[in-house]
Amino acid sequence: MSPIRPENRDRYPADWPDISRRIRFERAAGRCECLGECGRGTHTGRCPNANGSPAYGTGSRVVLTVAHLDHTPENCDPANLRAMCQACHLHYDRDHHAETRARTRRAAIEASGQLALDA
Repeated sequence: MSPIRPENRDRYPADWPDISRRIRFERAAGRCECLGECGRGTHTGRCPNANGSPAYGTGSRVVLTVAHLDHTPENCDPANLRAMCQACHLHYDRDHHAETRARTRRAAIEASGQLALDA
């Protein structure tokens, strides 16, 4: 399971470890469920990466995670959750992470009294 940032822990339900385990190992049988929605363009059909195995292409050890398709940790409906290897998950979340970084930078600039040039 991927680490949860401390500032986001309260957004996950208390039973998140059980939910995550069910998605990763019961529903997905320990294999990435990405069908290409990650946008990596490295696989057709279902991603072949399996938890604990060498990743195709890199040989690094696969860690299976659970992605919230709508990027909302509070929404733990199984239809909103997808077991993904760390590579697919990071690529799937790349735009969301970029937006979050930009908001955080903008807030820090504004808090310091500086004028944000991208506003």
